[in-house]
Amino acid sequence: MRILMTVLLWCWAVAALAVIETYEFSSPELEARYHALSQELRCPKCQNQNIADSNAPIAQDLRKQLYQQLESGASDEEILDYMVARYGEFVRYRPEMAGPTLILWLAPVLLLAAGVVVALLVLRSRRGDRDRGLSEEEQRKLQEMLEREQDA
Repeated sequence: MRILMTVLLWCWAVAALAVIETYEFSSPELEARYHALSQELRCPKCQNQNIADSNAPIAQDLRKQLYQQLESGASDEEILDYMVARYGEFVRYRPEMAGPTLILWLAPVLLLAAGVVVALLVLRSRRGDRDRGLSEEEQRKLQEMLEREQDA
C-alpha cells in the first residue's frame, strides 16, 4: 500500500511541475503562427526539444517573447531573425543555408561524393592489377621454372 501511495504522490508531483501557459491571442491566425514558430525554435538549454515542449525557464522566456512579438505585429522572419541574433543559429531546427551553416547542409553530399570517388579508384586499381599481364622478366622466370620442372 505504501508503494502505491509513493508512486501516486510521485506522479502527482511530476504533473505539478509541468507548466501550462495560456496566452490570449487577438486572432486565431496569431495563435496558429505562435504554435508553428514554437515548434521551429529549439530550447537552448534542452537542445533536443523545441520551446513548445520544454519546461526549462529559458524556454518559458522564449515563449513569452514569441507571444509578445506576435502581438506587437512582428513577422515570422523578424521573430526568427531576433531569436537567431540573440541565441545563435542553433536556436532554429532548420538553419538557413548560408554562411557557416552551409557546410552543415553540404557535408553529407560532399562526404557521399568523396566515398564514391574513393570506391571507384579502389575498384579501378584492382581491375588494373588483374588485367595486367606478366612482364617480360616475369615471363622469362616462369619459362625457366617450367623448363626446370620438365627436366626433373
